[in-house]
Amino acid sequence: MSIREERLKIYDTVVESCPRFERKGKTMPYTSANGHMFSQLNKDGELGIRFSKEVQEKYIEELGSDYFRSYGATMKGYVLMPDSIWDDPARLADLLNESYDYVMSFDPK
Repeated sequence: MSIREERLKIYDTVVESCPRFERKGKTMPYTSANGHMFSQLNKDGELGIRFSKEVQEKYIEELGSDYFRSYGATMKGYVLMPDSIWDDPARLADLLNESYDYVMSFDPK
């Protein structure tokens, strides 16, 4: 099983544990709310989660990470989740829920 397949299985399990939103996308798995995407699993099995500018900087430092890239582009507002996060599904769920709350503060698209 590839890293992407393993991570997709974890991502699906974590998203299923969060009753306020669901996974979307067949080839590009993502979550969205209010018409705003807030997480994405790219083709390399890397996960980006969306946060405010201040929170992005906090998590990049705290997690020793960087901005998320997908299909060669840096995704504005998204933090790359480090490899270590995949060993802590509860923490991953907390981050997804925090991101969901963030996008729910936007006007619906």
